[in-house]
Amino acid sequence: MSSGHGSSSLPQSSGGGDPSDGLFHKPRDPSTASRHYRMPRSLPDVCPKEPTGEGRGLCDGPSVVADQHRWTVYNSKVNLPAALNDPRLAKRESDFFTKTWGLDFTDTEVMPSFYLPNITREHFSSYLHETAQREKIHERCKIICPNKDDLSVPTITNNYDKARVELEQVPKIFMKPEFVLNDPTTFNAVLPWSHFSVAGGKNSRDVASSRLLQEKLSHYLDVVEVSIARQISLRSEAFFHAMSSQHELQDRLRETADAVAKLQARTAAINRVVCRGPLRVLRDALTYNNCIKLHNKLKLMAAVHQTQPTVQLLLSTSEFVGALELIATTKEVLQQELQGIHSFRHLGSQLCEMELLIDKMMVADFSTYAQSDLNRPFEEDCQVLEKDRLQSLVFGLLRQRKLDFLDIYSEEMMHAAKNIIRQCVLKSLSRINEIDLNTIKLYEQMRLMTFNQWFDLLMDIFEQFISFVKRIKATLGVIRNVVLEILDSSQRSRQAEVTSATNHSDSRANEDEEEESGGPDLRSGEAELAYLTHEGLFISDALNEAEQRSCVAAQTPSRTQRRLEACGSDSASATTDSSSSREHNSNTTSSLTIGGTGAISEDVMPSDLELGRVANNIQELLYTASDVSHDRCVKVLLSRAKDGSLERLSSSEFVCLSQAVEAFVKDTEDLCGRRSVSLRGALQSQANRFVQRFHEERKTKLSLLLDNERWKQADVPAEFQELVDSIADGRITLPERKATGFEERKPNEFLCVDGQKYAVVGTVLLLIRMFLEYCQCVNDIPSIATDILTRLADLLKHFNSRSCQLVLGAGALQVVGLKTITTRNLALASRCLQLVVHYIPVIRAHFETRLQPKQYNILRHFDHITKDYNDHIAEISAKLVAIMDNMFAKTVSKYEVKAPMPSASLRNVCKQMSKMHEAIYELLPEEQTQMLFLRINASFKMHLKRQLARLGVINDAGPQNGLVMVDVAFYTGNVQALRSLEQLDLNMPEIWEQKR
Repeated sequence: MSSGHGSSSLPQSSGGGDPSDGLFHKPRDPSTASRHYRMPRSLPDVCPKEPTGEGRGLCDGPSVVADQHRWTVYNSKVNLPAALNDPRLAKRESDFFTKTWGLDFTDTEVMPSFYLPNITREHFSSYLHETAQREKIHERCKIICPNKDDLSVPTITNNYDKARVELEQVPKIFMKPEFVLNDPTTFNAVLPWSHFSVAGGKNSRDVASSRLLQEKLSHYLDVVEVSIARQISLRSEAFFHAMSSQHELQDRLRETADAVAKLQARTAAINRVVCRGPLRVLRDALTYNNCIKLHNKLKLMAAVHQTQPTVQLLLSTSEFVGALELIATTKEVLQQELQGIHSFRHLGSQLCEMELLIDKMMVADFSTYAQSDLNRPFEEDCQVLEKDRLQSLVFGLLRQRKLDFLDIYSEEMMHAAKNIIRQCVLKSLSRINEIDLNTIKLYEQMRLMTFNQWFDLLMDIFEQFISFVKRIKATLGVIRNVVLEILDSSQRSRQAEVTSATNHSDSRANEDEEEESGGPDLRSGEAELAYLTHEGLFISDALNEAEQRSCVAAQTPSRTQRRLEACGSDSASATTDSSSSREHNSNTTSSLTIGGTGAISEDVMPSDLELGRVANNIQELLYTASDVSHDRCVKVLLSRAKDGSLERLSSSEFVCLSQAVEAFVKDTEDLCGRRSVSLRGALQSQANRFVQRFHEERKTKLSLLLDNERWKQADVPAEFQELVDSIADGRITLPERKATGFEERKPNEFLCVDGQKYAVVGTVLLLIRMFLEYCQCVNDIPSIATDILTRLADLLKHFNSRSCQLVLGAGALQVVGLKTITTRNLALASRCLQLVVHYIPVIRAHFETRLQPKQYNILRHFDHITKDYNDHIAEISAKLVAIMDNMFAKTVSKYEVKAPMPSASLRNVCKQMSKMHEAIYELLPEEQTQMLFLRINASFKMHLKRQLARLGVINDAGPQNGLVMVDVAFYTGNVQALRSLEQLDLNMPEIWEQKR
């Protein structure tokens, strides 16, 4: 029944020739006229002769065995006519070619080729004429004897339709997969008992119904059997082919079994004849190698047994590095090669105790070395004391990870610095007989020295500490070189390991592959399988390779043994020859630090990070040496300054002290690469005190000079003119004093500065010298630039305020005893202030070169001082105008317009103006004189205008107007007759009221 169901789908699958399926099928037989009726004959291969691969379906592809000479759909090609004549499309899509070639592609007409002839029906007329008779005969034969295939087509079609109709008569329930008669529902549907009587009797009707049902079921059975037979007949060829394939498969299996039996027989023969003898040879080779290993192990045990005596011999000659290397090598051998040997069970703990003892001995030896190196006399050369010994000690300490050995050196450095001070002071005091060394303390003895004696002591201390720092730098340089060599050696060894690992990666990969595939492992005792992994090699080659591997394995302990014996032999030779111990120490140290570092395992030495920290600590220790030297010098400086003796130094003495300290600080900075601030800070504090005293002395001196100043013009000595000229040339310093020369030259009446004449008083000349002393102090002691600048600003402010009190405030009347403050005194004070204002930018520029950019804000003091001085000068000018204004108010108020002319009032005015001009003309420049008289003239015109308005005189060309014009002409003539006022525009018409 299932076969019948499968046959019913055959006509549907055979309808692939329909043009709607979109495939182009090539007929299998060229003689067939239609593919639609040939499809049922080409059945798939049920059991192909060869596997088709990965469980593909029978219809997924052609059979390689059955269809290798047939044409299949896989031989077809997609060509342009097939694409253009796709039967599934109503019309061809226009964008197939126009996507790239444009819209005109399908609409363009193809021009006929000029190379092809135009074929017409006339060309075939002769052929048609010749074949016309044969075509008629052929058509007649087709009618008489039709083609066999053509006859079979309707028969097959009719049979198929008939079978389909008959199968449709069978109820669908028989075709269902779940058809089971055990199911009551199915049983009742197949055998309808409702047609029979319930009583159980057999009447004629029940007999007829059962017979009818039996015939119906028999008919269904016949229909199905006929359909199955028909399907079997259609597929008989495939059944026969499957049977033949089964027989062929059984033949091949039989041949394979015979081949396997022959292979097993040959393998057994090879094992019996060829393999048993070579395997016995391999076992003998392994036995021989084991004997060699045992012999090497015994020799290694003998070498380890001599470790303790050898270490003691090395320690007796201070060969710490060699002893540590021997102990490390022995411990490594005990842990790797001799592990578990009962006779050496206590040797490991003994070696650890010896290693701790060596650590203590190295620390003590390094402390002794530091003491002897730092306390030896500085008259010796600056070379490192026992350089080889130092290198050996440092290498041993680093190897034992005693990274705090620099702290020991630092402590010894502190004690050595204290001893340097004490020795220098004692040596200096031994030359002075006036001081009793037994009655007073050391620092009190230094305060009893004179400045020159103390300064010589300080210079000696500076020199000793420079040598001290140089010695420390040389020693630390040797230590740093050892650290850097170890660091460089570890990096080179690491690079070499990476390179070797890269070079042997291929060989290691091959060995791993051999081990994974069952390769030989002679060291594990599996030599019996060696021949299985050497593909393509002879048995002799496998044996040679096995022997090489066994030799390599046997050489591993021998290398360790040689290393152990080498350490012992070197140390033994070093102890036997005591005279050459130092040379051997040098060779051992150099070999260990430079060339022999690779012999030490990397886990023994400190890591790169730790070595880097040690290198940084070495540099910090050099900085500490500089700081210690500076701190000790600070104590010497403060012990001298405790009673204020440094504050009482003269300028030259303090400058010498400052220069010496700066030179020492610069030398230590060049040696160590970092500035130490303690000594410079102590000097700065003393410099501030010195500046305070320096400033107070000059401020007091300036106050005394101002209190005794009578504000009269003083003569300018040639010395001060030379001083001013040097400032103009850019030398802001005090010139050296000359023994003779200034006394022979006569003093000048004025001070010439940049082509201008300044009438000055004696106090201003001394003030110029004072601020040059301040500038000179900054040149000698640059560190006090900001402090000295504020002091100088205070000095200039004091001069301005005190001169204002004495002149404008008339303080000189009580202080000096002047009768009155004259216009000449005022003009002279103004000119002195102008001279100071002239030099303020020069002083500012000088200090600006000595200051840091962040300190420029302090220069604003000069701006404030300049403003105060200019305001003071303006107040003096206003005071001169006010004096004349008061005179005009008194004189012009008495003016009357009447004869005789010129009037007495204007005569008095002209007389007073002449006196004013005479008093200030030689003191003030011509421009200032003109500006002053313009202001005085304006005051006069104001008072005259008020008086004329009060008198009622107007500019009407009347008699009174004429009299006034005569007085005005007299006034104008007298004023313009004064020197430098000839061209002065007095603008006298302003005295008249303007008409509105």
